[in-house]
Formats: sequence, C-alpha cells, structure tokens
Amino acid sequence: MNIHEFQARELFAEFGVATQPGSVAHTAEEAKNVAAGLGGKLVVKAQIHAGGRGKGTFKSGFKGGVHLCETPAEAKEIASRMIGEVLVTHQTGPEGKEVGKIFVGEAVDIARELYFAILIDRSTSSPVVIASTEGGMDIETVAEKSPEKILRLIVNPFLGLMPYQTRLIAASLGLTGPLMTQASKLFTNLYRLFIERDCSMVEINPLVVTPDGKLLALDAKFNFDDNSLYRQPSIIAMRDITEEDPREVEASKFGLNYIGLDGNIACLVNGAGLAMATMDIIQHAGGMPANFLDVGGGATREQVTAAFRIILADKSVKGIFVNIFGGIMDCNIIATGIVEAAKETGLSIPLVVRLEGNNVEAGKKTLAESGLKLESGENILDAAHKIVAAVKAVA
Repeated sequence: MNIHEFQARELFAEFGVATQPGSVAHTAEEAKNVAAGLGGKLVVKAQIHAGGRGKGTFKSGFKGGVHLCETPAEAKEIASRMIGEVLVTHQTGPEGKEVGKIFVGEAVDIARELYFAILIDRSTSSPVVIASTEGGMDIETVAEKSPEKILRLIVNPFLGLMPYQTRLIAASLGLTGPLMTQASKLFTNLYRLFIERDCSMVEINPLVVTPDGKLLALDAKFNFDDNSLYRQPSIIAMRDITEEDPREVEASKFGLNYIGLDGNIACLVNGAGLAMATMDIIQHAGGMPANFLDVGGGATREQVTAAFRIILADKSVKGIFVNIFGGIMDCNIIATGIVEAAKETGLSIPLVVRLEGNNVEAGKKTLAESGLKLESGENILDAAHKIVAAVKAVA
C-alpha cells in the first residue's frame, strides 16, 4: 500500500521528523486559504501515487506537477489548473493520473540535497539504510553512474538503528557539528516510524540542508507491508483507492491477489509460486499473460466466481488459463466455481483448465458434465500450448 506525500508529512509530525509546514487542499479555494496561513514563498504539488511530477505534463497542456509561487492568489490559480486534470509522468504511463488534491507548503531554500531510505533487505531479512550525497536524483541512476556515492548499512532487527550508526550515516553525508545532531535525531525517528508502522520502504528524496543550517525531509515515498495492515488502522485509513487499479481494489474485497499485466491470456491459479510459473509457461508457449491472479490455498466458489468477473472486466483478455494444484484445495470446489462463474458471466472466450491433486477426478467430472465449451490440459505445458493456440485462432 502507498500513501500520498501530504499523508507522509502527517506521519513525520507524529514521529518528530523535521519537515516543511504545509497542508493538503482539495479545491483551488482551499489552496488559497492554506497559502494565506503560511506566508512567504510557496510550493504547490500535485498529489498522485507516481514520481516525476515536477517534469510531468497535464493533458490540458499545463506543464509540471510542482510549482513555486509567492502569493495565495497564485497558489489558487496553479491549483485550479491541477485539480481535476490528468497528469502524465514517466511513472504513470501515457494514460496519466487524475489529480484530486494538492499539497501547499512553504518553499524551502536549499543548500544541499541528500538521499536517505530504509528498506527491507530480503537477502538478510533485515532493514537496510541506503544513503547518498546525490539527493534529488533517482537512486537507480546514482547506482549506475556513481555507485561509490551510495552508503548501504544493514541494521540488526533485534538491536535497531544504533546511535553510532546514525552518526556514521551523517558523517558519510558530510553532516557535521549541529547538523550531525539533527541528522541522528531524524534518522532515529524515521527508523522508529519504519518499524512501528510496518513499512516496507521509507524513501526521503530529497533530504535537504537549508542555508540557515536546518535538516528537513522534503519529499517522501512510503510503502507498507500489506500483510501487517490488520494492525495498522491509522494507515488503512490513509488508503486512496482512486489511485489504485479498480481490478486490484475489487480483488482485495474477496481476498484475491491480483496484478494486471499487458498480455491477453488471463491466469487463475492457486499459490503465488505456481502463478509465476504459469505466467512463465504461457510466455514459453508463445503467449503473453494478462494478469497475476492467486486465489490462495483455500478458495471458495464465491472467490472463483469473483475472480472470473474481475478477469472478464479486462477487455484485453482473449482467453483464460485456470491452473490448479490441489493440496489443501479441493479440485472439485474449484471446478464447481468455474462452472458457476462461466455460466453467470456468459463466458464466450477460450477457456483451458488444468487440474491436479486433491479430488481431481471429481473436479474433472464436474467440468466434463457442465456442458461448457472448454479444454482440459493433461499437464501445465500442454494446457499452456492449448490456450495460446486457442487465443491465436480467434485473434
């Protein structure tokens, strides 16, 4: 789960992380009122779940999702050209995203830009701090062109981020004297936020030093561990489903794991590993998967029916490959769900089903007696070749 920049600032305030004053606005008039309460130079930022906003372009022709201004009237004018318009950045794709709200804050004079992030290192199962003197740039670009400018520090999950480590990070960023004191506090508070709110990533880019010697977190990106959200009601309350794929939102209502892709063969699979193998085998057979859809190890008929509805909502889908291995799962339950879903949705595109495992013979019998026009796969490769051939035949 992701959150907006203005929500990240709310978390900063909760955990004592220094940042610029400002607030969210949903209308141009609200933007004017927020600006009037701040004074001085101002910054107006479009709020969407995508990077590259400053270099983006609105479909209306207005350039940039980040603008500096000096008066509340200017803030109102800029907001009126952002809110309700579609912003296209290198991360949104050509379809862009509609801006429903903006952040209005005090503009900050910047002497230096730095980079700081905390992630989960899967290879060590530990948090890792990534820091660089090259703030304001994509960290991937820095890693490619100047890898020596990146500090990578593993944090012992049982001990947490230690004071000597915060000083080490500060020193590597050239933060000395009073700035080192500020940095140690900021890094400690960010790590506490990372742990207590079950984050999978906190990225501050840029972390800035002002001409008067202040260290501020200006722009932030957060990701949260979806499996831990049940104990984070305040984070769940920040979810903005308008920023998410409607199919993924619908899937989450039924406990399904769905990710849309660019192909035309939909996959319905039980188990993440099998789902990834299924996508690979479709490509091996010459096709392109349209989605990752994992119904889990104990799916019900209702979940299977919901999965079919979600798949068929994607107009690019020209065929469906159901690949089920029954361990805990009863193949006949899946088969019954497939039959009910196909009849309910009036399925008219090719369907290939491969069942194996628990109660498979009953499942195959249910499919055979259903009267549905479908094919069965003897094994995963046979099924993949059949669905690819069927889709090509009707293309």
